[in-house]
Amino acid sequence: MKYKSPGQSNPFALLPFLVFIAIYLGAGIYFQLQGVSMAFYQFPSVTAMFIAVISAFCLTRDPVMFKFGIFAKGAGNDNIMTMLMIYILAGAFSAVAAAMGGRDATVNLGMSLIPPQFLTAGIFLISAFMGTATGTSMGTVAAIIPIAAGIAEKSGIPAPLILGACVSGAMFGDNLSMISDTTIAATRTQGCALKDKFKMNFLIALPAALLTILFFLLAGNPGLADPEKGTYTFLKVLPYMAVLIFALLGINVFLVLTGGIFLAGIIGLADGSITVISFAQQIWTGFTSMNEAFFLALFCGGISEMISYYGGIAWLIEKLEKNIRSARSAQLGIALLVSLVDCATANNTVAIIVSGDVAKKISARFHVDPRKSASLLDIFSCVFQGILPYGAQLLTAAALASQSGITINALDIVPHMWYCFFLAFFGILSIYIPFADYFIRKNPWKWE
Repeated sequence: MKYKSPGQSNPFALLPFLVFIAIYLGAGIYFQLQGVSMAFYQFPSVTAMFIAVISAFCLTRDPVMFKFGIFAKGAGNDNIMTMLMIYILAGAFSAVAAAMGGRDATVNLGMSLIPPQFLTAGIFLISAFMGTATGTSMGTVAAIIPIAAGIAEKSGIPAPLILGACVSGAMFGDNLSMISDTTIAATRTQGCALKDKFKMNFLIALPAALLTILFFLLAGNPGLADPEKGTYTFLKVLPYMAVLIFALLGINVFLVLTGGIFLAGIIGLADGSITVISFAQQIWTGFTSMNEAFFLALFCGGISEMISYYGGIAWLIEKLEKNIRSARSAQLGIALLVSLVDCATANNTVAIIVSGDVAKKISARFHVDPRKSASLLDIFSCVFQGILPYGAQLLTAAALASQSGITINALDIVPHMWYCFFLAFFGILSIYIPFADYFIRKNPWKWE
């Protein structure tokens, strides 16, 4: 069956997204007021999105199968399917590499290279490297916060400061990593290559990271004790390095991730840290660990197509365009859109997926380079995700620190999330003063 969009502006078509935000945000606020830990993660985001899917099917009186055809067209388009495959491959790589000891080796390598007097800045660098290599801010926080808490206890460095350094580094990696779900979502929704977005994004993130390191060097007290360092084998760090290097060289991301999975598996089999059976089990564990991002992308793809078909996207662009007069204001609009959605959902991947289709249409209308729009989506979703006291990163950091005997809450860490503040500043500056657009000028986008 062929579908022909009515092309009429219709604000009621946006109801499914409003339903999702109302349920997810409303439940989070309720549990927060009840004092429940991880309040914004009590009501599953996928369940909220499923209810939004049901509301999308109630938009009109068209036959159910006709509407399902529109939904399936969106859920099964090339960008969504590519995104889903990358998600599960990235999950499998992270799981296998961690199981064979690669994650611990990466942390211990960093700890061995950082002098005690530079511990706070060093924690930021270690987290940044691990986040970039593994593509997960949550995995980085979970791995390094217990170490950072121990360092704070031994060295006398204020706990909120060193925890802020760890989460800041994790958000740096989340924003830039080739295998981060935010990078994958941003590039697939905007239709640009991973490596191109990285080059664009890096020029904005680098000055923010350098200023962050300087601030942590000035604010972090010299270590009063040399913390215990774990052992590492560089061979176990090799899969992370290989994935990072080959992705930067522009090798097909499917080949890079598949190669990383088997390289990590071969190293683990060779030293006996995993068996053939556990290798297979870890691949499956990695696949299933991405189920939230998988289903969210699938449902969002279908809902976006229905919203677009029934005129919701046309209405939203029409309203945004009243305040958009140029490519510059279009970029500000994209940054504002993804920031607001992230504040509402407390999930930067969800924010990018929800905002991506609208951002792409705004970019096409005002000739914003897709590589820049992808960077803005990723940058500002990570900025707000890193400073939300009800976001998973800060909540997890506070919870893990508490397990280590340090009494702290997520709000205490927010003032020390300097990387996020600097990243927001340079992100906005790059719109008004296009200092990061050298790559765009050198390789202009060919609009179709």
